[in-house]
Amino acid sequence: MSTQTRSASVVPLRGFVPSLEGMRAVACIGIVVTHVAFQTGGATSPIFGHIWGRFDLTVAIFFSLSGFLLWRPHAAAARGHRSAQPLGRYFRSRFARILPGYWVGVMLILLFLPDTGGDYRVWLANLSFTQVFVPLTLTQGLTQMWSLSVEIAFYLLLPVFAWLMVRLRGAAAARRIPVILGAVVLTLSWAFVPVSTPDGIHHDNWLPGYFPWFATGMLLAEVSVGPPTWVHRLARRRFVMSSIAVAAFALSATPLAGPQGLVRPAAWQFEIKILLGAILAFAMLAPLILAEDGRRHRFLEHPVMLTLGRWSYGLFIWHLAVLAVVFPVFGIIPFSGGMWFVLPVTLALSIPVAAASYALVEDPARRRLAPRKKAVTASVSH
Repeated sequence: MSTQTRSASVVPLRGFVPSLEGMRAVACIGIVVTHVAFQTGGATSPIFGHIWGRFDLTVAIFFSLSGFLLWRPHAAAARGHRSAQPLGRYFRSRFARILPGYWVGVMLILLFLPDTGGDYRVWLANLSFTQVFVPLTLTQGLTQMWSLSVEIAFYLLLPVFAWLMVRLRGAAAARRIPVILGAVVLTLSWAFVPVSTPDGIHHDNWLPGYFPWFATGMLLAEVSVGPPTWVHRLARRRFVMSSIAVAAFALSATPLAGPQGLVRPAAWQFEIKILLGAILAFAMLAPLILAEDGRRHRFLEHPVMLTLGRWSYGLFIWHLAVLAVVFPVFGIIPFSGGMWFVLPVTLALSIPVAAASYALVEDPARRRLAPRKKAVTASVSH
């Protein structure tokens, strides 16, 4: 067998993807929609209730984005493109990105928002991201933080995942995708596992239950640093991918993915919801990550969407506190309707608060605490 030696050159790896920043804004607005729908009673309406309530599936997009962005350096390192981020640098960047804005938000909400039930357990659980383990600590204005608790668990365990797969490098890197898929199949049974928990705590709300959503991003990271495949070709077919996303969302809005409101789904319904969320996230993100066809995403890359994407973390932190204030200020009784008034008002008031959070807390903290980025290059064969 003859071999052909090809020259190696140094090229930059694809770094910041603007459309992903715009997608953060879309996902965060989806979360605001589902919370407003629930608290105004819109999520219980017989016709559109399932649709508004299922906008909570945009959490799958957030988790998949984290899986992609944080796993991509490890996927690239396994193929010799670059070195993975040192452990200390990784945790320092996560600390700078998440904790300052979060801690400021939690403390101010617990101090000044009425009816937060702010005893010492609530304070400790919320400040330590353990709300999903301690009963009755997901309090008013902070109930959305269950997802951040799950995300922090993923941050902590990601280096363990990387260590477990450290031997799958070079020629063995092709086996990384089957291993991740195997983990997805395994964790899709998590809701059926009998785990003893205190009253009010459900083990399906822990990281293993949502791992398939993170794994969707991890799989996209693996594919993005590898050779072109059928997945790349599929990602370029935007109409097909959009149709898949719409179909997944439509199915999630049926009883297959659980009942309306806060009624706890059966284990099989929970797992169907997780599977549909993974499909939705894949269909929404793959065209942005894999389809390098030269076409810009005008909506997602519009300056307004990019700005909202930068502010999305603050919007996530503060929107429920703002929503709790909107009801008494405008004399609206919760669960009595008014979704189409409360939603724009909540967004209009939450966005400036998010902008202030970014300008006064998040961005200064990142500049001061996060490690400086270095130019990234990779040696690839042509």
